[in-house]
Amino acid sequence: MSSSDFPAQLLPNWRRAVLKVGSSLLAGFADQAGGGLDPRYAAALARFIAEARAQQREVVLVSSGAVAAGRSRIEAGGNGLVLRQALASLGQASLIAFWQGLSPVPVAQVLLTHDDLRNRRRYLNARASLRELLRLGALPVINENDTVAVDELKLGDNDNLAAAVASLVDADLLLIATDIGGLYSGHPQRDPTARPIAQVAVVTPELLDAASGGAGTLGTGGMRTKLEAAAKAATAGIATALFCGRDAEVVAALGEGRLHGTLVAARSDRLRARKQWLRHAPASGCLRIDAGAATALHDRGASLLPGGVVAAEGEFRRGDVVELRSVGDAAAVLGRGLVQYNAGEVRRIAGRHSRDIEALIGFRYGESVVHRDDLVLLDRASAPSQSSNGDAGPGAVTELPKEVLP
Repeated sequence: MSSSDFPAQLLPNWRRAVLKVGSSLLAGFADQAGGGLDPRYAAALARFIAEARAQQREVVLVSSGAVAAGRSRIEAGGNGLVLRQALASLGQASLIAFWQGLSPVPVAQVLLTHDDLRNRRRYLNARASLRELLRLGALPVINENDTVAVDELKLGDNDNLAAAVASLVDADLLLIATDIGGLYSGHPQRDPTARPIAQVAVVTPELLDAASGGAGTLGTGGMRTKLEAAAKAATAGIATALFCGRDAEVVAALGEGRLHGTLVAARSDRLRARKQWLRHAPASGCLRIDAGAATALHDRGASLLPGGVVAAEGEFRRGDVVELRSVGDAAAVLGRGLVQYNAGEVRRIAGRHSRDIEALIGFRYGESVVHRDDLVLLDRASAPSQSSNGDAGPGAVTELPKEVLP
């Protein structure tokens, strides 16, 4: 069975996607001396990324292959965790050079662990870095930081890492390149009655149990982990497309908005789910903003820049939820959002131009105090009845959105 089993269907509209490519599509073949990484399948995927960029779309790449690349550089038997960490360290440079050779734009290496996505500050730093890389037009290539990760911190496989990254960067779509056409009702190589499944509305426990395929000799994730990743993405409001990365025509069709594979639907609207969380999460402080800033937020959907901030109330930390209120109006809450600087830093940059941020506080996380992606605007009818109560007063710890955590 092959990708030809799957009829064409339309991909959801997307502006930003995360593309996961596994070791089985990258590792060298037996006819290659030394093994290593092979571009025969990766080249088509790289072309898709370049075409997406030409269409004003953004792609973040989650790539396996560091361990396979490391094995080609040194003779080592076994497959223990410490050995894999060492091989990943040996292979990371080769992996990045491999993708740079296929990419017309600069490639940036980003290594993450589970701990990076659980820790508030590391999460926000990773998010800000990836946003900036995309703004600069670079191709972020993400892998798990195998060199330092241990069992309790590892994300476990790059399928689940890709789902976490999709939430991290507010992606609209998760693309998982596989070595088969998509999801089947049984193992396509063992069950002659297996049929292709073009669409999945909900990833159920029964579907996970019945997922075909196991981990390959070079990879750590079979179809089950891909469905687990799709389920996590679906919860965050992100659809997932499973397709054959070995079929150049299938890959080319993605650039035309057509999928030959399996589409796992999102369970809710991503933006709506995030905005709903921002509406009701406890607030740790308040930003007083001027009339010009309020107009820019409402009329242009702009981010809140430091020049529009008049005062900061409360002692909040970077990543806390804060309320936005107009100067002189104690009752109306204009909006709520995740603040990019702590209270002391906001007070120092309030009323100043974004270009002055680094000179004033010695560093810069970005030009905005609250980014528009982390902001929800309210009217009086939808504003929470309580703003900062005993559970959400100054200094309260606000958890990051559940849908953006792995």
